[in-house]
Amino acid sequence: METFSDKVKRLFQEHEELITRKNEPVEGGNGIFTRYKYPVVTAAHAPVFWRYDLNEDSNPYLMERIGINATLNSGAIKWNGKYLMMIRVEGADRKSFFAVAESPNGIDNFRFWDYPVTMPEDLIPATNIYDMRLTAHEDGWIYGIFCAERHDDNAPLGDLSSATATAGIARTKDLKNWERLPDLKSRSQQRNVVLHPEFVDGKYALYTRPQDGFINAGSGGGIGWALVDDMTHAEVKEEKIIDYRYYHTIKEVKNGEGPHPVKTPKGWLHLAHGVRACAAGLRYVLYMYMTALDDPTKLIAAPGGYFMAPVGEERIGDVSNVLFTNGWIVDEDGKVFIYYASSDTRMHVATSTVDKLVDYCMNTPADGLSSFASVETLKKLIDKNLKIWQH
Repeated sequence: METFSDKVKRLFQEHEELITRKNEPVEGGNGIFTRYKYPVVTAAHAPVFWRYDLNEDSNPYLMERIGINATLNSGAIKWNGKYLMMIRVEGADRKSFFAVAESPNGIDNFRFWDYPVTMPEDLIPATNIYDMRLTAHEDGWIYGIFCAERHDDNAPLGDLSSATATAGIARTKDLKNWERLPDLKSRSQQRNVVLHPEFVDGKYALYTRPQDGFINAGSGGGIGWALVDDMTHAEVKEEKIIDYRYYHTIKEVKNGEGPHPVKTPKGWLHLAHGVRACAAGLRYVLYMYMTALDDPTKLIAAPGGYFMAPVGEERIGDVSNVLFTNGWIVDEDGKVFIYYASSDTRMHVATSTVDKLVDYCMNTPADGLSSFASVETLKKLIDKNLKIWQH
């Protein structure tokens, strides 16, 4: 008969086998990036001692006491030679919290730190916090900007779904001890804000997404840009759109900056998400664009269509047909680790290089915004190729 101790040992053994499983690149692809066979962090990666009471007296049936539902939408940073993701961990109770998972190679062996992040409350406590972007700013601090969600107290009596979103701000020097700063002040709701890694004109620069409501962008035109004097009392006073939404595109409903952009010799490299409506609901995909080095608000390249979209099992989960990213890491040799969530359920990695991504942005045709334009663009490529490679 299996004893309580045997069962506990088995739980730890199965967990260790999952954590240490070697990940494998998926053959084929489009030449732009490489996907990997296994998700890098799932709910099952949460430590056994988070989920179970391991005391036989208080949990004789070895039941899971605290359920973990999903691991998603994670910021990322290279820290002390390790690849770290700031995971949004969602419990079975629907509440999200932040926890760091660390890997020696960025591809597999992601292991959670023993304790989740203790994030101090704002003056007005939030019900839920999630989707942190990490920026190591040139001022010496690491900033985490995330969504702070609260019930909308102006909603009609009995409406328990209406919510408000503000950008929560915190900073740290070690990713363990966090100083909570006041939420971003803005005229509109903000649930997708990213800090630029450098000062611009002596000010902090934010990528924003003005929204009329918690879900709908409404009159919000796309990805915004705002300069603020002080992150300890951040306020958006003026905001301009630098990457617009367009009708009948992958970003007609919403778009938002993913992680902070990467500086390259040819411009700032941006990764973002776009949302469109379809019969199955909202479809989230990832796309890229570039802005000028001397003016991060000036669009210099905008490849048409999506960069990544959900495929296979990525399409299935709590909120299906969704890819979302808010973290990537660039190594010294130019290798890029793109961390993305599928269907609000699990985390994946894809790899590429800075040179490949710049080439993709600079040399992929832009969206002509009509079927006629798409055909004309395709005909140009066909003509070019047929002159070189005849049937």
